[in-house]
Amino acid sequence: MLTTPASATTHAYLQQLYSARIVAADVDAVTDAVLTASRALVGVAARSLAVVDADVTLPQYRALVVLAARGPRLVGELADELSIHPSTATRLCDRLVAKKLVRRAASRDSRREIEVWLAARGRAVVERVSEIRRREIATIVERVPAKLWQPTVRALNAFAEAAGELPQQAWTLGWS
Repeated sequence: MLTTPASATTHAYLQQLYSARIVAADVDAVTDAVLTASRALVGVAARSLAVVDADVTLPQYRALVVLAARGPRLVGELADELSIHPSTATRLCDRLVAKKLVRRAASRDSRREIEVWLAARGRAVVERVSEIRRREIATIVERVPAKLWQPTVRALNAFAEAAGELPQQAWTLGWS
């Protein structure tokens, strides 16, 4: 918190103000860089989905990834994890069930709640899209100077952790 000139010397106040501005500028620079990188990654995601014959939208694919990463979920939990309304999650699951990518049944704990999980075909879609995406990202990474790879790994892992994402190996091991 910044102190006012009344409680500190003017010089100390100006140093605090300068430091706060530098931090804000750094946050803005990082935010802009992440936004730019995310546009590139959305392009990679869209292209990887276009190659797969499952006719899956990006929101549907995100649901498949959540189920692959975290295992069976109640529809309400899936809605929370996707930051969508429960009725939207229900309709999304209806479409995924119709495509035979997800299965569902009444919860064992409460028949009023519906549990969804990845069907074998859904897991195959996630694996195929991930494989395509991984190859394209690797091609992009190879164009980045090698000396930036390790700092990039640290920064992206910290970003993913801050966003609540599971590491790749945590969900590629598979759920039964």
